Amino acid sequence: MENEPSTIVPCVDTLAINGDGEVHAHTEEITEALPPADALEIQFEGNERFNANLKANRNRLQQENETRDGSFPSPTFHSCIGSGTSTEQFFEQGLGELFSGRIAGIYLSEDIRGSLGFASRIAGAKHIVLLGHSRCDAIKGACDNVELGHLAGMLRKIAPAVDSVVGSIDAALCTSDNEKLDDAAATENEWRRAKAIPERSGVLQEMKAAGEIEVVGGFYEVTNGLGEGLPWSR
Repeated sequence: MENEPSTIVPCVDTLAINGDGEVHAHTEEITEALPPADALEIQFEGNERFNANLKANRNRLQQENETRDGSFPSPTFHSCIGSGTSTEQFFEQGLGELFSGRIAGIYLSEDIRGSLGFASRIAGAKHIVLLGHSRCDAIKGACDNVELGHLAGMLRKIAPAVDSVVGSIDAALCTSDNEKLDDAAATENEWRRAKAIPERSGVLQEMKAAGEIEVVGGFYEVTNGLGEGLPWSR
């Protein structure tokens, strides 16, 4: 078929490529040996493949077998629940290649913080990536002050990020129809979540202070499929 993805092998993830030329799930040894910079570069190479309609050479059933008794990905993504923003898809990763936690508006609930701690302390992940995206419905809901059951309580937790950016925007334009406001609030929400990770988790605070993990950010543009990094030097 004309649109069927071609097959290529990523040039960075050489540690996970065996003699068969296939990308295998990361073992504990691979994750320990992988330089932090390469661990993130693998994800962005995957995004390039996604946008070129390419895929790495993987045997999904083999990866399923390899992760049966545990998995040791290097990155942990905390992203939004939006159906069009699957990290495994647009970073073109397979089984055992990343941890993925998802919740609307990338809010840091107690369960999410515990999950990030598990991925980092127990499984050895080296990065926590906070991933926001454009045209986020959760952000739009916070902009419009939506009141609907439990959703309202969650949106109130996002509202401070919206409030912090509305000062630079005409009050009459402070609705979900304003894409400039939506995307600015989504980015601000990321900054706040990244700061809160070590502040609200003793385990992650210790690991970050010891240089055992890095907290980084990214933003996914849904209109063109491009993922980009955000510097967390604020």
